[in-house]
Amino acid sequence: MSFPTNLFNSHPKEDGDFFWGITKILGFKPKTLSLYKKAFLHRSMNLKDDKGNAMNYERLEFLGDSMLGTIISKHLYREVPEGDEGYLTKMRSKIVSREHLNELGKDFGLINFVESRIPKSHFGQNIHGNVFEALVGAIYLDRGYKYCEKFIYKQVIEPYVDIEQLEGRVISYKSLVIEWCQKKKKSFDFDVYEDTGNDPLKHFAVKLSIGGNVVAKARATSKKKAEERASKRAFFALQDKMEN
Repeated sequence: MSFPTNLFNSHPKEDGDFFWGITKILGFKPKTLSLYKKAFLHRSMNLKDDKGNAMNYERLEFLGDSMLGTIISKHLYREVPEGDEGYLTKMRSKIVSREHLNELGKDFGLINFVESRIPKSHFGQNIHGNVFEALVGAIYLDRGYKYCEKFIYKQVIEPYVDIEQLEGRVISYKSLVIEWCQKKKKSFDFDVYEDTGNDPLKHFAVKLSIGGNVVAKARATSKKKAEERASKRAFFALQDKMEN
C-alpha cells in the first residue's frame, strides 16, 4: 500500500501525539501509522493516493464492520451453545447496532482524531460508529486477525457485552410500534417531510399517528432516523398500554 509522502501535511510532533493517542486506545503500538490516520480521514478532505484512488475511512469502515461481525459471532457461538441461528443473529445485531457502535466511538473520543473540512459540530451521530469500524479495519490490516480479536474482546466484549442485558435491549422501536398496532388492529401512519429550516444539513420531520391521532413527532438527518426517533417517543408515551 503506497501513500503520498505528504499524506496529511503533518509534522513529527503531530505524528507523535497521534501515535500515543491511538496507542492508548489500542493497548499496543501500531506498526503502520498511515493506516490508522486513514481510518480518521473524512471524505471532505478530498485526498487521493498515488494511483488516484480516494482516501477516506469508508473502505476501512466496510472491512471493520465485517471483522466485528465475525468476532462477535464467534464469541456468541461459544458463549451461548443453546442459542439457535435466529437468537444468535438477533444478539449479534444488538451488539453491532449503529446505536451501540456510536456509543463506543463516543466513549473512546474518536471524533477528536477525525480530519475533515467540515466542522465536527455538523457531523451526525453515526460518525462515531463509522470511525470505530474503520479503526477495527485498520487494526486488522496492520496487525492481523489475532490483534483485531484481542482488541474487540478487551475493548468491546468484556466491558460492554452482557448477554442478559442484551436480551432486553430494543433493536428497533419502530418495529415494536408497528407490531403492537397490528396486534391491536390499530391504524398507523408515518408522515415524513423535509424540514431543513436553517440547518446546514438536510433534515426530515415525521409525525407518527396511531388510530388517527398524532402521538409523537421527531426530526433527524434521515427519514429512517426520524421515524425511529418518533417511534421511541411513542413507545415511552404508550408504554403502559404496549406492555399489557
